[in-house]
Amino acid sequence: MSVDALIQETDKASAGLKQLSTDEKLGLLWVIYKNMGNSITPAAPGAATPQFTQKLLTQIKEMEQRQQLEFMRDLVDRNSTDHTQQYKRFTKDNKLVFWYQLAGLMTEGEVIPVPGGYSLGNDAARLFNTISTLDFNSQITVLRDAVMEMGPVA
Repeated sequence: MSVDALIQETDKASAGLKQLSTDEKLGLLWVIYKNMGNSITPAAPGAATPQFTQKLLTQIKEMEQRQQLEFMRDLVDRNSTDHTQQYKRFTKDNKLVFWYQLAGLMTEGEVIPVPGGYSLGNDAARLFNTISTLDFNSQITVLRDAVMEMGPVA
């Protein structure tokens, strides 16, 4: 794939993510982190400081599952709450690591898990396939774009 085509596909994937519903975005992030999560943390060596995300992750673990899901939806919908304001202060790399850590907590059952048998809707599945065909740097760009679009604006 040429550089121009790669840039075009990366932009298309980032734009496609913005078009998904709140729950489709959360589902797609889950599938992405489940499939490529191990390569996300080293994506920005030295730039991410996971210890900065621990306070918020601890607070989320202490919530009831309904509140955990509400928090995730608030992030995606850019609602301003005390917890989403903490997320807003993270660097782009820490936001990336935060979602990686959150996916791990979901897998371990410490945070509300994705329902058993969950599968992506058609639009999200197509988008996942597109993202899967991108090179690693482009995949990270799409994920960074996604996590930067979350959290309150003001």
